[in-house]
Amino acid sequence: MIDIQRLSAFFLAVAIAVGPLVGSASAEDDGEETRSTAATPGAVTPVSSDGLIPQRNLFQIIRAGGLMMVPLLVCSFLTLMFAFERAIALRRGRVIPRPFVKRFLHQLSEGQLDREKSLELCEENGSPVAQVFAAAVRKWGRPTVEVEQAVLDAGERAANGLRKYVRTFNGVFTLSPLLGLLGTVIGIIKAFNDISTSDAMGRPELLSRGISEALITTAGGLAVAIPALVCYLFFLSRVDQLIIELDALGQQVVGAVSAEALQAAAKPSRVRSREPAA
Repeated sequence: MIDIQRLSAFFLAVAIAVGPLVGSASAEDDGEETRSTAATPGAVTPVSSDGLIPQRNLFQIIRAGGLMMVPLLVCSFLTLMFAFERAIALRRGRVIPRPFVKRFLHQLSEGQLDREKSLELCEENGSPVAQVFAAAVRKWGRPTVEVEQAVLDAGERAANGLRKYVRTFNGVFTLSPLLGLLGTVIGIIKAFNDISTSDAMGRPELLSRGISEALITTAGGLAVAIPALVCYLFFLSRVDQLIIELDALGQQVVGAVSAEALQAAAKPSRVRSREPAA
């Protein structure tokens, strides 16, 4: 377990150590500018662009992040790719096509379908809900418990297909902050190496490289992990909703093709056939 308090204290100590260096360097620069201005009274100082904040494009920021930005880019690519794939695969019209379900249940309740015709319709459709219906139809005329078990087994197989690649988001949002933390540690190590191997007390630019790499990798890890977590929660909730609806629709088919349901549907017809014609 990572000790957050010690890590925070470490970064705070680094910031305290670097702050005076940067402040003293800027003070020296300001003193030199003041002396040069005082030496030439009445001279007009041209406006220089050196005081502006430097701007970098995305590629330069990634290069400044160091080697750990490469796996973070791979994680971001995986997140984007599987997000598009799951958004298409988990569409309600693909998992539970409403026209097919409405027509199939209506014809089944009206007695317009037999076992062979029902199986043919389910195989033609091929959607996950059609696979659940087909599993129930294959147990046509069996006891309710047996038909329900077939529906549960088919629903579990369909759920496994719907959950495909969802764990990828879980892996990305778990791994990305760790990669960012590793890049942070590497950047701090580089900063301290620059201090120990060169005269960096008066040259804060030698420290800025390692500290910049540390902060960029931390930001990169969080920037990848947060969208991955959002995708994981969204698609997991989507799968749960679809599974609940698949189970409810499967129970309707069980109530139409089980032995008890067929016997109950046959009794009124027998009663009507025994009534004498008027």
